[in-house]
Amino acid sequence: MEHVFTPLQCLLPTGNVKVCLLILNQPLDSSHFHHLWSRAVLRACADGGANRLYHATEGSHERFLPDYISGDFDSIRPEVKKYYEGQGCEIIETPDQDLTDFTKCLQILQQKIEEKGLQTDMIVTLGGLGGRFDQTMASVETLFHATKITHFPIVVIQEYSLIYLLRPGKHKLHVNTGLEGKWCGLIPVGSACNDVTTTGLKWNLKGSVLEFGTLVSTSNTYNGSGVVTVETDKPLIWTMGLKEDA
Repeated sequence: MEHVFTPLQCLLPTGNVKVCLLILNQPLDSSHFHHLWSRAVLRACADGGANRLYHATEGSHERFLPDYISGDFDSIRPEVKKYYEGQGCEIIETPDQDLTDFTKCLQILQQKIEEKGLQTDMIVTLGGLGGRFDQTMASVETLFHATKITHFPIVVIQEYSLIYLLRPGKHKLHVNTGLEGKWCGLIPVGSACNDVTTTGLKWNLKGSVLEFGTLVSTSNTYNGSGVVTVETDKPLIWTMGLKEDA
């Protein structure tokens, strides 16, 4: 079975794609945020992500209330938590330290999608790719956990970068929205990918091994066809740039 996906469809000004929005504790890009908020059927903050939402919506907090905030609450500021609690937002404490707040928030998100019978096309996470390197890697690891949590595609976006986990199998990625930047890449994380074949890239792979210390496809770009296909035997991170005026 071939998995067909348009990673940047969620940012198109037209269309009827429905998203669930998850905000992490990283600076919010205002253009992405406002567009995605208006598209979202469910909105959540993971711990300190509530601080970012509160700051980004200064002067209009009451118009931007998340459905819930979850986490171990070591990052959310007391006055922010008090405000959203007072506005009726659901506050869910998740003290488990074996999983990140991102992973735990995603678990709750999936539960609520099922409980409410929500129609959604994808989950979009804002933040998670900047700041501390260990937290960036934790975001990547959550995408691996997500394969056991939800069947919806999940993208993580921050500023002009996006990551998306390709599960083993065949994938067709539409990269012709006009919002794509010039660069893209395929990053093996966790284990080697022993058999990777692509089309649609300037530097394609054919039955190649992707592995740290052997080969990693970074700073690649497109061949102009508007479609990239990837076949992989192991989970593989797809990353791509966004136009800076997207």
